[in-house]
Amino acid sequence: MADAASRLRSVAEQVLGVPLPVRLRAWDGSQAGPPDAPTIVVRNRRALRRMLFKPGELGMARAWVSGDLDIEGDLYSALAAMSGLIWERDEGGRTLAQALRDPGVRAAVRELLRLAGPPFPPAPPREEMRRHRHLHTRHSDRQAISHHYDVGNDFYEIVLGPSMVYSCAYWEDDSTLETAQRDKLELVCAKLGLSPGQRLLDVGCGWGSMAIHAAREHGVSVVGVTLSQEQAAYARKRVADEGLTDRVEIRVQDYRDVRDGPYEAISSIGMAEHVGAERYLEYARSLYGLLKPGGRLLNHQIARRPQRDESAYDVDDFIDAYVFPDGELAPIGTTVTQLERAGFEVRDVESIREHYARTLRRWVLNLEGEWARAMRLTSPGRARVWRLYMAASALAFEHNHIGVNQVLAVRTPESGASGLPLRTRTWN
Repeated sequence: MADAASRLRSVAEQVLGVPLPVRLRAWDGSQAGPPDAPTIVVRNRRALRRMLFKPGELGMARAWVSGDLDIEGDLYSALAAMSGLIWERDEGGRTLAQALRDPGVRAAVRELLRLAGPPFPPAPPREEMRRHRHLHTRHSDRQAISHHYDVGNDFYEIVLGPSMVYSCAYWEDDSTLETAQRDKLELVCAKLGLSPGQRLLDVGCGWGSMAIHAAREHGVSVVGVTLSQEQAAYARKRVADEGLTDRVEIRVQDYRDVRDGPYEAISSIGMAEHVGAERYLEYARSLYGLLKPGGRLLNHQIARRPQRDESAYDVDDFIDAYVFPDGELAPIGTTVTQLERAGFEVRDVESIREHYARTLRRWVLNLEGEWARAMRLTSPGRARVWRLYMAASALAFEHNHIGVNQVLAVRTPESGASGLPLRTRTWN
């Protein structure tokens, strides 16, 4: 009988209908596939059971997070080789149901069942969040935010570095991660036109970096809101260490519960992805209502490409279960439309897609550089989630499957005077 790797490769190619672009190594030590290709390591039969009981991305994610499935060699090369088979199948590709009509595919699945062993589903890894999604109530949003952010500030210090900014940096060729993140914060402040004495609301304030930068460098008073208890505690300590407690207030508060407007400016950096399509107009109207006439909003948000049938959009299984529960991405055109429906005048849209790819690759390097410590601070499974998520996201940004945009919008008064310079890219 053929070795396990050869049998697995044959089954995979029969089901997929194309040659497998990676090498396989199975639990019996056998290998099959191109010798110079990235190697997928199937450590045990349990990996097969995970993929059989949850065919598709979620089953593979469970095998990866649990350590039953691994990659040897360059992670990016392996993900790029596999992306066309898993994440980027075109709309004309056959579905699993269609594939199973093929007698050869059914025979291959039976072979996989024999290889997998006893037919019982392994329990999902404990890092998986199992709940109904897309609710976007205050309670469900708190749960989702806690799942993503309350995994230990020490762990995030490893990934993000000293800046503790968890969003796309703004790079020049010779930038370090820290200087690129500082430049991004300064870009936001410049677009908002901040000046001493103004009030800034930072929605989804994270670990306080934007609030501190705006208060220290531009003399504004800042209210930062987050749903993460761990973020708030960390941010408050940083504010105190900077001597800015008279100008920066960090709250554990839902943006829908902010009642102390008006503000001259609002920054929302990497937060709107958590809002959800059903709640987005409510989000936009809430921020519009918190601004003074002439006030500015800077909305920094990841975007996906539009689909032919927008009603068919569904959240990525791996991201929803392990990274951003209830997170949703929208095309940039949809975001602009919703902001305009809320009353905003959209004045500038800047795509900084390539900047996020570079940021993510640097975060992956940070994580890999302290891998053993990262696993101790959180869990091996959680560390594996973040390594896969960030590396796959870097490739998605590089190949224009997703983007990130800064949208500057104004609550333009009835007079029509926006208060912006005629040449907006000077950001005076």
